[in-house]
Amino acid sequence: MNKIKLLLFTAIFLIINKGQAQVDSTKNWTIHGENTFLINQSSFSNWAAGGVNSFAGNIILNYDFNYKKEKWSWDNKVIAAYGQTFQKETDWRKNDDRLSLNSLLGYQAKEHWLYTFFLNFNTQFAKGYDYTSANKKLLSEAFAPAYLSFGPGIAYKKSDNLKFNLSPAAVRFVIVKNDSLAPNYGLDPGKNTRVEFGASFDAYYKTQIMENVTFENILKLYSNYLEKPQNVDIDYTANLNMKVNKWITVNAGVQLIYDDNTKLPKIENGVQVGKKSDLQVKQILGAGITYKF
Repeated sequence: MNKIKLLLFTAIFLIINKGQAQVDSTKNWTIHGENTFLINQSSFSNWAAGGVNSFAGNIILNYDFNYKKEKWSWDNKVIAAYGQTFQKETDWRKNDDRLSLNSLLGYQAKEHWLYTFFLNFNTQFAKGYDYTSANKKLLSEAFAPAYLSFGPGIAYKKSDNLKFNLSPAAVRFVIVKNDSLAPNYGLDPGKNTRVEFGASFDAYYKTQIMENVTFENILKLYSNYLEKPQNVDIDYTANLNMKVNKWITVNAGVQLIYDDNTKLPKIENGVQVGKKSDLQVKQILGAGITYKF
């Protein structure tokens, strides 16, 4: 089943790549895309120091669809990623899984400043498990959870590589379609949706730190006025991209998430003894093929 999912995602990657090979030259639209396939592999045979054979493959799609006409602008960003790791002792396990849709409609108020309305959606494609206990435990799946946020605000945009948006009146829906997982994300038993109202802050910064090396930062903050507004949800992603040639790249990335409502299994000696909120950390490092347009 996992191999089928990986093959299906690869097929989607190739179809989108072919369909977008020619950049849309329609007036007022600017379209950019990056299709990346990363590979990590290690193998040992009669190695005195020991080691575990492993293989990892990741596909990352990163697209921007931006519209600009007079004082109006409409920025859209789509990020889809999926990856799996294989070890002989553990079989296939996913190491990356995310779908992020971000849209920002703006009307220019002053130079670099805009009145805005934003919409963000985040979820994952497949089931995710906690493997630290004796028996793996389901943590997530498609639309469990999913986050939908929207609201009016004000933005600063110097360029496509430097911008932020502040919404002091943002609505956020936390969606968990699986009843057994709902309490893990702050939902009451029997409920599949939680509605929040608060302040949202989104920032994006990308810079070239040296020739063929870029550093990308994505920050999302949210404070729920209705419950513990001092406990700010944090989602920060940093990506370091190093270009070897036209096709080959080395990518390193880290994502940090903290959400007070997300309860993770607390494991002691291979046994779950409770649940707790904690900092979530994900790191990816790999070399692969990147096609940009």
